[in-house]
Amino acid sequence: MLSPTELCAAVGRKAKERRLALGLRQIDLAAQAGIPLSTLKRFENGGDGSLEMVVRVAFALRAEREFVTLFPPHDARTLDDILAAQHRRRRARK
Repeated sequence: MLSPTELCAAVGRKAKERRLALGLRQIDLAAQAGIPLSTLKRFENGGDGSLEMVVRVAFALRAEREFVTLFPPHDARTLDDILAAQHRRRRARK
């Protein structure tokens, strides 16, 4: 199990691996993503960055489809889960 910091760092490393596999320089990827080079460097080295910046990098690396599956729906396990899914919640309660 990864901590949030470790997960962010892993995403940054994966982006760097993809960039290198595509033969892109950091400056070129930063330009394609519309972000400063220093921001891309921080992201690749430690996962630091906003969600919008990560999405911009994903688009520039042609990896945007992975975001669609980021939060898959909860699979029904019991009859109660199936019945509850028929009445989707619009808000959470305390």
